[in-house]
Amino acid sequence: MTAVTVFHSGMVYTANAAGTRTQAVAVGHGRILAVGRDDEVRAAYPSAELLDLGGRTMVPGFIDAHNHYLATGEGLAAIDARFPGVASPDELVAAVAVAAEDRAPGRWLSGFGFDHAKYDRWPTRWDLDQATTDHPVAIRHVSGHYLLVNSVALAAAGVNDTTPDPKGGAFVRDEAGRLTGLCLDAAMGIVEPVAVDIGSHGPNFHVQASMDELVAAVDRAGRAYVAAGLTTVCDAQVTKREMAAYRRARALGSWWVRVACMPLSNQLAEYGAAGLASGFGDDMLWLGPMKFYMDGSLIGGTAVFEEPYGERGEFEGIFYWQPEEMQSMIAEAHRQGWQVGVHTQGDRAIEATLDAIEGAMDSNSRPDPRHRIEHCGLPTPDQIARMARLGVVAINQPNYLHDQGDEFLVRLGERAHRLQPLRAELEAGVMIALSSDADVTTFRPLETITNAVMRTTMGGRAIGADQALTVEEAIRAHTIDAAYSIFVEDRLGSIEPGKQADLVVIDGDPFSASPNEIRDLDVWMTMIGGKTVFGPGGRIQ
Repeated sequence: MTAVTVFHSGMVYTANAAGTRTQAVAVGHGRILAVGRDDEVRAAYPSAELLDLGGRTMVPGFIDAHNHYLATGEGLAAIDARFPGVASPDELVAAVAVAAEDRAPGRWLSGFGFDHAKYDRWPTRWDLDQATTDHPVAIRHVSGHYLLVNSVALAAAGVNDTTPDPKGGAFVRDEAGRLTGLCLDAAMGIVEPVAVDIGSHGPNFHVQASMDELVAAVDRAGRAYVAAGLTTVCDAQVTKREMAAYRRARALGSWWVRVACMPLSNQLAEYGAAGLASGFGDDMLWLGPMKFYMDGSLIGGTAVFEEPYGERGEFEGIFYWQPEEMQSMIAEAHRQGWQVGVHTQGDRAIEATLDAIEGAMDSNSRPDPRHRIEHCGLPTPDQIARMARLGVVAINQPNYLHDQGDEFLVRLGERAHRLQPLRAELEAGVMIALSSDADVTTFRPLETITNAVMRTTMGGRAIGADQALTVEEAIRAHTIDAAYSIFVEDRLGSIEPGKQADLVVIDGDPFSASPNEIRDLDVWMTMIGGKTVFGPGGRIQ
């Protein structure tokens, strides 16, 4: 690239405060130099290299405010158990059996994405035993909060029918008290060989792997991300395993996107002893919020509501921490200077999280801490007003509404229409950011935007239609507002002079397309810091 490149003859959506739409952008030395009409930008840089957008749409690089980067890369190489490819226990058995044929006996088989809510019954370890008794098998639930293992895996971990449930988790048992192989939340890390002991601080998917395998996963996910238009991701659960892999991948050049890391709360004391907190790092890899877990998974049935949910009210949920414990931890993180992001789904859990955040802010005043609620499944109107008053950011994933919305409508009834109330949050003055929670859902921003605008289930049913966003609101929530959620709105998230040249060109116009057509639009080019990392023409650079 010459010193300056002018992109012209397109539709440029800047995502600035005015929502300006224009035609051309000049880029040089990694930054945006000018934005405006074709004639004025070309006149300002007469010697620039010209790149004709051909009427395509340029937007700021997409920012995924809640994404599991390394885990997504690992999942892309694991057994794919996602619906509709795997739609029953029998099909799950078949997928594992095929994988077992190519794996030496005794070696672990791992998979991701089984969704029992779409089966006619719960799968069990006895199902997986039909696929293989020569390998330990661990298949992660689509929520990331369940693990289904076979009998070999239970035996290898020394877990049996008398093993007690851990704090923040549970082993599912049948009517006779036998383990079914389903491990919920904190129980996951007891069964699967993990690289890091995180205790009851969250679901443990930090499995043992060589550094070469971890770097390959980072590279695999990064290539897929830039092809989808992602330029920055916030990894929502980072331990020393992930951090070491990111540093190594970057040193080896297997590094594609900007990454804000959310250290898991089990490391609070260690980071405090080192004097580190949110913001430490550089523009490619830095510390974002610290990650805490209040309750479990809405998809998996372990979220905590005032009124239990499920067809028979059978889901009472799991608290990772009692409210007073969470108050103490959040207060200490806030005191140390951390922004916090708390995984919270049910209304009862949201109340406890807001109590902890408000208590921390009252006891230690700090300007603009910008704390976050991750997922923010079903806040009440009073809780939304409280979030606005406290400046708490809602980190939402509308893909859930598409992928699991049919089950939510059954399990939650009318309450399902208040899930992720994006419109109500915006109108109350709450900052919202869109994200994927990949590898739980697709990482493709254009699909996330579609689901925020359409709010329809996989089965075609409306779910909270009055809470839908406009296309512009959804793009903002995936760019400049997502940047705000990780304190980088001064340099990323919009197309304005002086900002980093993180740009995406869409092969079409999302503003004029029907909502359902947006998901099928292709990314033509992705640029990070003025460097083209994908395209034009679908090439990884």
